[in-house]
Parts: sequence; structure tokens; C-alpha cells
Amino acid sequence: MDIDLIIESISVLARGVFLTLSLTLLSLVISFILSVPLSLLRASPNRAFAGSVLAYTYVFRGTPLLVQLFLVYYGLSQLAVVRQSILWPLLREPFWCALATFSLNSTAYTTEVFRAGILAVPRGIVEAAQALGLSRLMQIRLITFPLAFRAVLPSYANEVIGMVKASSLASTVTLLEITGLARRMVSETFAPYEVFLAAGILYLLLNFIVSAFFRMLEIHFAQSSTGNSKNAAAGSITSRLRHLRRAMGDGQANPYETGQPTIHPPVIKKGKSANV
Repeated sequence: MDIDLIIESISVLARGVFLTLSLTLLSLVISFILSVPLSLLRASPNRAFAGSVLAYTYVFRGTPLLVQLFLVYYGLSQLAVVRQSILWPLLREPFWCALATFSLNSTAYTTEVFRAGILAVPRGIVEAAQALGLSRLMQIRLITFPLAFRAVLPSYANEVIGMVKASSLASTVTLLEITGLARRMVSETFAPYEVFLAAGILYLLLNFIVSAFFRMLEIHFAQSSTGNSKNAAAGSITSRLRHLRRAMGDGQANPYETGQPTIHPPVIKKGKSANV
């Protein structure tokens, strides 16, 4: 094993990190935006909406991502309707084909992840929000989705890590990200072991950063929820004390509770008269 070649390969393959991150982050942003309404439809009692979203997620989760990428990149160009449409300037470029495929695939997985979180929200909290008069949109924005996102954060972190690794498939449509540069470098150096080992180190480093970020996010949410529970407990104790003091005020007031000064009656000793 050539250590110098591994170090040189890392410096060369690092040029593809920007393209890898661009594909990953853009596809994650698009999939997040699309999966929020789709997950709500998937969790809705309406069978037509839920069934339509289920069909979409079933197809994209049940077929390999590489096959989907080939169908978009090679298959759409065979359709005259696509070549004559306004989308053809984008769909003929490998970057946009890879971005569209990754976004649709990630949306399918993220939709099911968020759906599980939405169904895990306690029914009593939703009913309490309805009793307060909150609209459906306010319930989703303030209560349902924040609680669901906290519950499925570890699963969503796994989806992000999987998307980082899946971005290596973009090399099959001529994109020179980390894996694409590694394949070209192997054809020049004839040293696949060292080159792909360097590529694996870069992917490992990226996923370590992603894991650390979500770990800090989980700690932040755990600390905030703990603080909120303590404040809620303190508030309930305070309210109980107030009710108790009011109940005591209806009967005989306790001077030590109310803070009023205590007045003691004069003490009259035997054999002496008290001064009037």
C-alpha cells in the first residue's frame, strides 16, 4: 500500500467535495419541502390522498436508485415530448437529472419518516389545540410538525447520511464528484486500492460531520424539552399553592402565610391590674 499515493489521492478527490455537497444539500432541501405536505396527506384519513402518496413512496422506495437515475438520464431523452418541452435544457444536463432523481427518491423516504412522527403525536395534545381554537394550519406549524420532527430526528439523520453516500451514484452519469474523480484517477494510476480508500476516507469524514451535527441537535432538543417540563412542573405547583392560599383566605387567614404582622394580646399578671 502506497501511503504517499493515498495522501495525494485525498488532495485530488477533495475537489469533488463541493459537487457532492451541492447535490446532497439541494436534494435534501427539495425533499424536505416536498415531504412535509406529502406526509400530512399520507397521514390523513382521506383514503384517496393517502393512497396516492403511498403509491408514489412505494414505487420510489421499492426500486433501486441507480435504476431511477438511468431512467431519468437515459430514458427521458428518448421521449419526443420531453425533448420538445421547456424542461429539455435542464433534463439534458447530468447534474439536473441527478438532482431530480435524488430529490424524488429522498422525498419518498422522508415522507414515510415524517408520517410516522405525525402519527406518534399524542391525540390529547391535538385535541387541546383544537379546544384552544387554533386553526388546522396553526396546529401543524406550532404543535404537530415540531413534535413529529423531534420524534423522528434519528431516522431523518440516517436518511441524510444515506443521501451523502448515494450521491456517489452521480458518477455513473458522467458527473465528477468524489467517486467520479476516483474512477478517472484509477484509470490514470492503475491503483484502485489506494484511490478508493482515499475516497472512502472523504465520505467517512463527511458522514462524521453530519452525525455530529444531528447529535448536537438531539442534545439541544433534549435540553429544551427538559427545561420546558421543569417550568411546567413549577407552574403547576405554583398554581396549586395559589388555590390553597385562596381556600385558606375564605376561612381563617394564616398571618404567617399572608405576611401580616402578628398582634399578641396583653398579658395580665396576677395581683396587678392592667393599665387602661
